[in-house]
Amino acid sequence: MKLYDFDGMFDEKLTEYIRKNKQKYSESEWEDIIPKLYKSFGDTFIKSVGDTPNGFYSKLSDEQLVSALSAHIKKGVPVSEFMASAIESRNAVNLLLPLLDGSDKEREFAVGLIGSDDRAIKKYMDMLVSSDADGDLKNKCLDLIKEKADLVLNEAVENYENSVARDYMLEIMSRSIIHTDKVFDILVKAFRGDNENLPLYASYLASYGDERALPYLLDRIDEEGLSFIEYKELLLAIESLGGTYEKQRDFSSDPDYALIKSHSASAADIFGGIDKK
Repeated sequence: MKLYDFDGMFDEKLTEYIRKNKQKYSESEWEDIIPKLYKSFGDTFIKSVGDTPNGFYSKLSDEQLVSALSAHIKKGVPVSEFMASAIESRNAVNLLLPLLDGSDKEREFAVGLIGSDDRAIKKYMDMLVSSDADGDLKNKCLDLIKEKADLVLNEAVENYENSVARDYMLEIMSRSIIHTDKVFDILVKAFRGDNENLPLYASYLASYGDERALPYLLDRIDEEGLSFIEYKELLLAIESLGGTYEKQRDFSSDPDYALIKSHSASAADIFGGIDKK
């Protein structure tokens, strides 16, 4: 199958178009125009191809599309949005799954095209705990896993207990809809045992949504020595679980509090000045 660099073709036409119309539009107007030109290019007949970009890909089978994607990646030919959109419009997840065992680029494209499909979640978990996946790809996998956390809840618990990617596992467990005493106990123990990441672990309890965490949060927020940021995150967690905390606290000596207050005062001055005009 012949591989077409449709993005390269568009860039050539765009360069010529800009050269002829450079003075007609401002920089911000070009930012709006270029995406529209690109979309229009998808339905532009190209003589050397014998079709439009969208038309070319619409005529390929699912197998041919995924094979073309892999070939583009391996040979360094840019993958256009026209190809990506064509694949996304098909039921091609099973064909894309093998790419998750391929190169970094293949995995990156496959994750973006598959999304949070149930069939890929366990594979994403494998990639998350793998040492050979880069940080950005792991974060993408994590975000997609969190949408279907219950599918890998047992694996998350097992990994956590084996000290494998514990921070990732806590975040996944916090998004599970099916609540268990075991997961609740893990989240509470992590919250109570880490003073350096208190806001983060408080947010996990808030995400988990189990009201039994309220006593632990209320005990912690009442302690002296909390920073303003820690206090605010604890308060948000308490309120998200239906609790309240009304004790007045003094954070006037906290640098974060002073910074936030100064920014608030500046905003008030600005908007106050606008109101007065």
